[in-house]
Amino acid sequence: MPELPEVETVRAGLQALLVGAVIHRARARRRDLRTPIPALTRLAGRRITAVRRRAKYLLIDCDGLTILNHLGMTGRWRTDATAQKHDHVELHLADGRRVAFNDSRRFGLFELCRPDGTHPALAELGPEPLEAGFTAAVLRDAARRHRRAPIKALIMDQRVVVGVGNIYASESCFRAGIRPTRPAGRLRGEELDALNGRIREVLAEAIATGGSTIDDYCQVNGLSGLFQTRFNVYDRTGEPCRVCGAAIRQKAVAGRSTFWCPICQG
Repeated sequence: MPELPEVETVRAGLQALLVGAVIHRARARRRDLRTPIPALTRLAGRRITAVRRRAKYLLIDCDGLTILNHLGMTGRWRTDATAQKHDHVELHLADGRRVAFNDSRRFGLFELCRPDGTHPALAELGPEPLEAGFTAAVLRDAARRHRRAPIKALIMDQRVVVGVGNIYASESCFRAGIRPTRPAGRLRGEELDALNGRIREVLAEAIATGGSTIDDYCQVNGLSGLFQTRFNVYDRTGEPCRVCGAAIRQKAVAGRSTFWCPICQG
């Protein structure tokens, strides 16, 4: 599933393509994705004014109405003029361009909401990890409240901090030298402070390299991300650690495959 860096990369691509364009016609080619697709006739004639991101959601502002979009497992935005299989929503722009939301597994979301972003999916989200609200104190407080939770599970909790999915939680724990299975309440304050900084560092690097392409994800321009070439632990079970040479280990934590170095994160 695309995580924050991938969604932010898509957001930037859509912003460059869409802001200032007028929607001539919007069409749904099926009735639902994860939820029913609403009547899109309301979008006709509206100018796209901004493309924003909240957590892993895209918000496309259109003159008094906002499109709320989640990529799900396989969602992507395409700009080809010719329709393809799984192009479930089409935006036909007044300048003749066609932009489509394509989702082969149909776990994505395409809904309309108020311009202020009021929607149940956004109601209980924590702070953005790359904004000022995600302080070291936020992580310390969460660790005190959820002392028994594995630290990796804690930083993947969207109520604690948004957008840190499985890939970037594993990579952040590696850079902080923290075993992802450790109970949050057993981490020292300085370790949590270091983890806060490594989360920011990893996400910023991933955005700068266009995200991670493992299965289906690609940018709006069709290019793959490159951060997967920098993985230290994720999906490298049995391979030598790039720092110490020890074999990378794997274990399920909170139902998700988790990777770590037994020496660097011992």
